[in-house]
Amino acid sequence: MNVLSRRVVALFLLSLLTACSQQIARQTCVPLTGEAQYCLSPTSTVLTDAQHQDINLTQMVNFTRGQDSHELLTQLELNPQRMTLVGLAPFGQALFTLVYDGQTLQSEQSLLLGGQFKAEYLMAIMQLIYWPTEQVNQQLSGGKLIAKTCNMALCKQLVDDNGALITLTYNNIDPWLAQVNIDIDAADIHLQINPIE
Repeated sequence: MNVLSRRVVALFLLSLLTACSQQIARQTCVPLTGEAQYCLSPTSTVLTDAQHQDINLTQMVNFTRGQDSHELLTQLELNPQRMTLVGLAPFGQALFTLVYDGQTLQSEQSLLLGGQFKAEYLMAIMQLIYWPTEQVNQQLSGGKLIAKTCNMALCKQLVDDNGALITLTYNNIDPWLAQVNIDIDAADIHLQINPIE
């Protein structure tokens, strides 16, 4: 098969993958632990606090649960009106797109992910990582996010009313530049998020 034929086949397969997606209206509040629930926060105050007009961040996300491990690329875009999170498979296939306008959360995701995949959890985790602690706590019920001393540049813990933990560690004091590790003890989940320059 020549190069042109391969490209035509690749474009055809990509169009099939993008056609096999579904639109889903998502909940803007998600349970993070047995007791703690987080409701997404608008982007306007974060951009003011960060002294940015717009933020575009490409990341490699490694997800481990028990013995299973997965990898995906994300593109996080913030402007005063909306937060957009796009997930791509390592070979570039679109897996999901989430758009949060401060009121509603719209999702388009590939049918390949199945009905159990809930990308809004990843968007909530992104806000835990990048939003100021006090703003997260305004949107959090049944728990509290606190800064902790540790041997990394920055550490935070979300502790719920029953003592369940989500731990966030950063290798840079500026979260937007940091490699971030997230451990969700109760679910045996570990995430490592690396910005890509």
